[in-house]
Amino acid sequence: MRKFTRTIENFDCGNCGYKVFGNGYTNHCPNCLWSRHVDVSPGDRSAMCWGMMEPVGIEIKGGEHTVAHRCLVCGETARNKVAKGDNFEVILELASRPLAS
Repeated sequence: MRKFTRTIENFDCGNCGYKVFGNGYTNHCPNCLWSRHVDVSPGDRSAMCWGMMEPVGIEIKGGEHTVAHRCLVCGETARNKVAKGDNFEVILELASRPLAS
């Protein structure tokens, strides 16, 4: 089981430039939903890749929505919970297309 490390930090989105104010659980831009490949285990910031992670779909399991991301550098995939304040229009757009495999 992967251990979660809460890391509070602000960042500028590498995709759209939006200034994100982190809360220790923030793992993607709430404006465009893009992320960055920084963790091996959630919050540890030990990934060597640091590639941009494109949101490729929305999954719904047990009533919980998650954003599926794929790293543009190494191809790794990850899923992150949709957060309060995430851009609903982008969520709807992602949900309207099939999840990329």
